[in-house]
Amino acid sequence: MGGNWIRREKHSCGGFVMAVVAVILSYILIGVTGQDGQTMTAEEKSRIRDQILEMFDHAYNSYMDYAYPADELMPLSCRGRVRGLEPNRGDIDDSLGKFSLTLIDTLDTLVLLNKLDEFEEAVKKTVQDVRFDNDIVVSVFETNIRVLGGLLGAHVMADVLKQRGERMQWYRDELLHMAKELGYRLLPAFNTTSGLPYPRVNLRYGVVNPLSRTGTESDTCTACAGTMILEFAALSQLSGDPIFEEHARKAMDVLWEKRQRGSDLVGTVINIHNGDWVRRDSGVGAGIDSYYEYLMKAYILLGDKVYLDRFNTHYSAIMKYISQPPLLLNVHMHNPTVNVRSWMDSLLAFFPGLQVLRGDLKPAIETHEMLYQVTKRHNFLPEAFTSEFRVHWGQHPLRPEFAESTYFLYKATGDPYYLKVGQSIVEKLNTHARVPCGFAAVQDVRTGTHEDRMDSFFLAEMFKYLYLLFSEKSQLPINIDDYIFTTEAHLLPVSLSTIQPSCHTNNTEPQAHEDDLFSYSCPSAQTLFPNNPTFAKTIRDGYKYLTGLGRTQQPSHVRGIELPLHDTGLEPVEFLKSIGISLTPLTELVSASLSSASPDSQKGVYKLKLVAEVSQTPEHEEVVPLIVQLISPPFLGRTVLTAGPAKFGMDLTKQEHGVKGSIVKSVPYTACGPIENAVEMQGHIALALRGDCMFAVKARRLQEAGATGVIFVDHREGSSSAETPLFQMVGDGEPTDDITVPLVFLFSKEGATLSAALQEHHNVDVLLLPKEKQLGKEKPEKLNIKFRIAKDEFAEGEIESTTIQLVLEQSEKDTEAASLTGENQETCSSLQKEPESSP
Repeated sequence: MGGNWIRREKHSCGGFVMAVVAVILSYILIGVTGQDGQTMTAEEKSRIRDQILEMFDHAYNSYMDYAYPADELMPLSCRGRVRGLEPNRGDIDDSLGKFSLTLIDTLDTLVLLNKLDEFEEAVKKTVQDVRFDNDIVVSVFETNIRVLGGLLGAHVMADVLKQRGERMQWYRDELLHMAKELGYRLLPAFNTTSGLPYPRVNLRYGVVNPLSRTGTESDTCTACAGTMILEFAALSQLSGDPIFEEHARKAMDVLWEKRQRGSDLVGTVINIHNGDWVRRDSGVGAGIDSYYEYLMKAYILLGDKVYLDRFNTHYSAIMKYISQPPLLLNVHMHNPTVNVRSWMDSLLAFFPGLQVLRGDLKPAIETHEMLYQVTKRHNFLPEAFTSEFRVHWGQHPLRPEFAESTYFLYKATGDPYYLKVGQSIVEKLNTHARVPCGFAAVQDVRTGTHEDRMDSFFLAEMFKYLYLLFSEKSQLPINIDDYIFTTEAHLLPVSLSTIQPSCHTNNTEPQAHEDDLFSYSCPSAQTLFPNNPTFAKTIRDGYKYLTGLGRTQQPSHVRGIELPLHDTGLEPVEFLKSIGISLTPLTELVSASLSSASPDSQKGVYKLKLVAEVSQTPEHEEVVPLIVQLISPPFLGRTVLTAGPAKFGMDLTKQEHGVKGSIVKSVPYTACGPIENAVEMQGHIALALRGDCMFAVKARRLQEAGATGVIFVDHREGSSSAETPLFQMVGDGEPTDDITVPLVFLFSKEGATLSAALQEHHNVDVLLLPKEKQLGKEKPEKLNIKFRIAKDEFAEGEIESTTIQLVLEQSEKDTEAASLTGENQETCSSLQKEPESSP
């Protein structure tokens, strides 16, 4: 690089992007190898690369054989998913537009994986078969990144191959023409007073047309509005029509203007008409993620320093408020010192890769290591997990963001540790997601059950990053350093900024934050890791045992916990919490013991050993199961559906007889827009589909429409309470005291039973109540748990100590029931205090 780093010329508008782009990662940290004592031979890399190619063939050929021309493959059913022919999954289906989504999303992957014959054939199929004049409502965001981005990436690849004179000689920019047509079909979404786009558009009728069946939305997510500039600017550059870039740039300008000036953060959901924030929680995950990504990459692609200045401003705020290494926790944009939730979503896994582009490797390494530890615990990243690394939402739809960050960190460090991480991703996909007809999403990482979906991004992104991770530059058909990845991993050439000037009136007022070393620079090894090639390992070592896995037990005066509570259905620590015993993490006690060699450091340290096996279920569980009991003829209480509770709304456990009512299906079914059947809804229990908006938003709309309760049905096809643990619905980050009706959640199989009953009998009465209060069911046997303090008898010379005995007895109400066995009568648990001083 000719020095520690190179500062880019601070040009104000357009112009030539310097040949040395700040993100050409092959120049960063060359030669850092052998960390963690791990290496990988060329033969091993070749074997894994061949394995990745075989996996791609299995997934791609399954789509082509069983699903094409449908949008997506249903890998468990071995058929295509056609919108309208399969049960509605809510907003997930907005990605499907009857335009062979998976094929288009996969086109440039075929080139990168050297499958050039398959690419040429796939381009011919796309040109011959795909049409966009469809009367169907699609997501503007998803259609842009997957379809428009896929067409542009494939056009660029086709043009490169054609110029080499070996292939694609018949190609006459057909994909570019298709991209331009699709761009025009997306433009009506930008017809708002603010310039922020509608979240959905009808491909045939636009937005305002009475036949469009859309245009009533008032909100969109920040990422939805702020993830258009790469594809739209590239389309303008390649087609010569500036209208696309102008609209995408306007949306970016609005988001920038609407940031919270005190914190320089943005919220998650914004009103597209007046620009007011609807959800003010701010993070780097779902709802915001790719807005930040596109600010950085717009600078790289277009050479417009305005985007970099904005990114640096936001990045400083993120590192000040949201980054709590190794965690990235959402905060309130107006009060950023307050965390709004204690869990993270899996989409933030892209952020370490973005930090690599920024040159900020230390926090990138920290967060990536935390994510890796979570995958080691759960096989995959759950859709959401707590700050204690427990599962919050168990789904894993084969998302590629963790593989993306792994690739970027390997390119930045050259550390073979990240090859091992990549190898673990490959092995877990083959072990836990592979099925005869492709790869299936994981419905719940705790149970390993599958979901009948294989999203197009799996082929578009996952295999790109994994293949690149194990490939040398000489093994690729293109020079990967000449391209920038979109958020869907489509390839756009960084040379686009040389075609024509890219900006006109953009400006960003000077910010108060100070530029750091990498605000306008290309990072280098000597600057980042001066004379210390093991720097990355040093950072990682502090986070290796975050989840408690893999730690070597160190000798300590603090004893472990022995809890053989096999039949409770609860984790032992959760059981202890349920009976009022709280524990200090052993790691904290170990740290305390290591910090002092004095015997006094052990004062107050308790050891716990539960020797009883409790066979009865504890009276209070963490998630209290509810039921929906059908009580009208012909069901008469015999049909009982297990339901999950909410953390807001009426507490059904405090209602002696539950809540009774007749079912009315909400119109629209998602309840995210104005309730069209409000008159019919008055005094009834609403049935609504999960998705499109938050539970709290739906609940408020339905309560305002007169509903006396709400039953939410999962939009994930095939989910059931028998296979997936119950969870509690959470609010939207705002106060929920105004929601007073009872709320319950049914998985899709139970929801299908209720929907079928409603369709057949029209008038269905139900009872919402806790499962333990189910009509016609005997109450389960309970245990009383009593504590007594007693002096233990000791032999001569032994140290006296006090024991708290945990005695399990039958409830007085059940004295006539069968008596406890002799074993249970004698069992107890001792909480023994260590002696305060040595004998």
